[in-house]
Amino acid sequence: MDVDTRLLRYFAAVAEEGSLTGAAHKLFVSQPALTKQIRRLEGDLGVPLFARSRSGMALTEAGRELAARVPALLGGWDETVEATGRAARVLRLGFLDAGAVGAVHEVIAEFRQAQPEWRVELRQFDWSDPSAGLARGEVDAAVVRLPFPGQEGLNVRELFVEERGVLLPARHPLANSGTVEFRELWDEPFVAAGAETGAWREHWLATEEREGHPVQVGAVTSRPDEWLGAVAAGCVALAPASAARFHSHPDVVFRPVRGVPPSRVGLARPTGRTRKVALDELLEAIVRRLSRS
Repeated sequence: MDVDTRLLRYFAAVAEEGSLTGAAHKLFVSQPALTKQIRRLEGDLGVPLFARSRSGMALTEAGRELAARVPALLGGWDETVEATGRAARVLRLGFLDAGAVGAVHEVIAEFRQAQPEWRVELRQFDWSDPSAGLARGEVDAAVVRLPFPGQEGLNVRELFVEERGVLLPARHPLANSGTVEFRELWDEPFVAAGAETGAWREHWLATEEREGHPVQVGAVTSRPDEWLGAVAAGCVALAPASAARFHSHPDVVFRPVRGVPPSRVGLARPTGRTRKVALDELLEAIVRRLSRS
């Protein structure tokens, strides 16, 4: 039976914190999403791992057994991923959208010329995994948009900030506005990421800037084509300014928004792994290029 390593990391956080609330905060995920993942793990294993009560989450006997083994399991997996990539001389860099990676392609081209024995793979992930492959150990590092679930245990360096705007249906009454006030959008149906993405979803719905006004979710998507299609069909969506350059649809327009903070782009990598000199050099080159772009 295969168990998702992300579920083990979620389990370890709940076991350490002793509560779903504390673990959800630590992992940057919503409590309902975390509860769902813990139940999924219990279902996969066929045993209860926690005894739930008003005072928190206490480990069952089976839970204590798993908690004792999880550090070795995760450590062994991380070492395996690291050793595999090192032996193949492959550096894997995850990302979510073209606007975030910016000049990364140029940096990689220069790196390949300087170190032709190494292969660099750029892997794009959809919005169901805002960590861009880091959560499952599928990449060595990732260019990410902050915040995202699972930042704990990662080394994150902020690269730059990018203003956010709104994607609107071309027929929308605000489509011809120069700048849209965010409060004008509060009653609109928004495109949202899945609930399991926690802080990522909340950021792109700008829940903290709504002054308690409830969010109306009109569609849930994880891919740019679905995202644009939902907007064309009548929803609205917050988006980084670069979306206007990299994503287009004849029935969708981008307008600047006043009243929401910008999107922060960072470079993330796991902590505590064996360091690759080549990876360090590549990441430092990316930091230098993107930080001044």
